[in-house]
Amino acid sequence: MNERGPGTSPALGATLVVRRRIAASAAELFAAWTRPERLMLWWGPPGAVCSAAEVDLRVGGRYRLANRFADGTVLWITGVFEAIEPPARLVYTWSLESRAGAAERVTVQFAATGDGATEVIVTHERIADEAARGGHERGWVGCLEGLARHAHG
Repeated sequence: MNERGPGTSPALGATLVVRRRIAASAAELFAAWTRPERLMLWWGPPGAVCSAAEVDLRVGGRYRLANRFADGTVLWITGVFEAIEPPARLVYTWSLESRAGAAERVTVQFAATGDGATEVIVTHERIADEAARGGHERGWVGCLEGLARHAHG
């Protein structure tokens, strides 16, 4: 299920919330999200694969992910971890290396549902405009689909 965030404020940008219930534990999904070798198995929007992943999992640590598309284009996503609360929550900045601008913020929550599954909630904030928000929504839906396939694989 996808839901719109609180809206758009000119000062703060747009917000996006994407949710997916996945039949795996919060600990398992947290590990899949934070270990480079695991990220490379599922990360990426439709039509892309994660060809490289670097993760320094500590507050203030950096991450860097490569989305390689079918045409050979590689898009690098980078940021800094602001909060790490295993296995429940991650908060990090989000920027594309190829574009200048203010960093966006992503919060990922892993909420156990009580039946062995986990609801993964991605909140992406400070998005520049609605066009970018739409691109992020497609990307996050694809990523969560990949994570669900990985968890069931």
